[in-house]
Amino acid sequence: MQFLRRFVFPVFALFVFSLISSMAASNEASASSIYDVLKIHGLPMGLLPKGVKNFSLDNSGKFEVHLDQACNAKFENELHYDMNVTGTLSYGQIDGLSGISAQDLFLWFPVKEIRVDIPSSGLIYFDVGVVSKQFSLSSFETPRDCLAAPVPDLRDGRHVVESVPEVKYS
Repeated sequence: MQFLRRFVFPVFALFVFSLISSMAASNEASASSIYDVLKIHGLPMGLLPKGVKNFSLDNSGKFEVHLDQACNAKFENELHYDMNVTGTLSYGQIDGLSGISAQDLFLWFPVKEIRVDIPSSGLIYFDVGVVSKQFSLSSFETPRDCLAAPVPDLRDGRHVVESVPEVKYS
């Protein structure tokens, strides 16, 4: 009995852990597009515009997406995508985000984080530094067409973000 506790149980636990890890890695490795990667992480495919062909993802969840050109897509608000979008994926959220800006009241604000409620409430949240804006999750079910656009002038929005203290609501 001591043999089972000292040897077999730890080996079995290690086997189960490695099996689960390899299954998660194979799910991400089998993802043929960034849209599949978003779905695997519990996020809607429409967070990124149509036409993403080049992306990278490492084991820590850090990703980089390359677009042919900077562009804008219309949702409830307008979103701007730089040619390079980066962030860190975890289940139900992207943090450390750069390359996406949201327009509100004629100002552009850099989106720092995107998250969905788990279990889903049907809402998605965009953290733009000052506040967290909520949208209907259904608006992001499918990738949108993205029209070529110049990089928005974020100076006004950044000035607003930097001048207001950060407030987190739980």
